[in-house]
Amino acid sequence: MTVAIPIQTIKLSPGSHVLISGVTWEQYEELLEDLGEERRVPRINYCNETLEIMSPLPAHERPHRIIADIVKAMLDAQDRAWEDFGSTTFKKLKRAGLEPDTCFYIQNAERVRSLMRMNMEQDPPPDLAIEADVTSKTTLEAYAALQVPEVWLYDNGKLKINLLQNATYQESATSPTFPALPIVEMVPRLIQQAFQDGTSTMLRSLRKELAKSQ
Repeated sequence: MTVAIPIQTIKLSPGSHVLISGVTWEQYEELLEDLGEERRVPRINYCNETLEIMSPLPAHERPHRIIADIVKAMLDAQDRAWEDFGSTTFKKLKRAGLEPDTCFYIQNAERVRSLMRMNMEQDPPPDLAIEADVTSKTTLEAYAALQVPEVWLYDNGKLKINLLQNATYQESATSPTFPALPIVEMVPRLIQQAFQDGTSTMLRSLRKELAKSQ
């Protein structure tokens, strides 16, 4: 006899995640509806009938928020348009769905700035996604299905830039979004500076540094 357990009754300790295979697209969408749009945890990813439920550590939240602030400062210094779509749920082709730690529209900022809901059958994917402390390949598989061109992964004080090439991600030493900046070295250094001196102090210093280089 199969016993159905409501997802709301599953309690994950911070930092843990659960993979459930054999989940249909309809079950995934029903789960999202049951949990509601205003939920912050748990985070839910889905790809190729595998559901991933994650409960981030409190320390998980700070790095990706700091990286998002750094990205905004760099884009503003270059006078480029951007839209921060945070942890918006993205779904495509009944194959994949995910909630990034945070994500940005840059090249496509003007196309999406007035949108409140995303339809990946007609809207473009985010230009840049940022994840901290990724522990499952399900996340990158979902990003590939959504065709997100650039994903930054930050973990244990290191940043990896992943670029989508032939439907899979390849690690890169440079970022096409910021080709003139040493992102792989720069971002971890700035995060440590934020921890040491405070995020606002780090950002003020960064803005001054970027202004001088323009």
